[in-house]
Amino acid sequence: MIEETGRVVAKDPGLAWVETLRQSACDSCSAKSGCGHSALAKLGQNAVHMQAVCEIDVTIGDQVVVGVPEEIMVKSSILAYLMPLLTMMVGVLLADSFWGQDLLTALAGIIGLALGFVILRWHFHRNRHDERYQPVVLRRICGGPQQGL
Repeated sequence: MIEETGRVVAKDPGLAWVETLRQSACDSCSAKSGCGHSALAKLGQNAVHMQAVCEIDVTIGDQVVVGVPEEIMVKSSILAYLMPLLTMMVGVLLADSFWGQDLLTALAGIIGLALGFVILRWHFHRNRHDERYQPVVLRRICGGPQQGL
């Protein structure tokens, strides 16, 4: 299980909205001052909001641990990286075997890449409510701000 710590920002029946902070390995790297990846990491939004299945009692402000099964992350990552590449390669190979012209082959590769992204978007959109792919609140670390004392 891949785990991440976050803070509950909203709650629905059986669900919790959790805010996590995006971590970057750049903070511990000695070459971060001259690295382009470090500059790009600084541009991005640090807070990420996610909806997680929550079967434990939590309140807004609680620190919680959210988990996603490792096999789901591996499968999703492989699909996200390989689908566009595979459809691009199929487009290139088909265009090259039928026409053999460089311009048409390159165009077919671009169309195949775009088709791969469309298929990927459709797949993830179709499965967005599937419980196997949903993050789960595993445990509560500590409560939020004291209320009504």
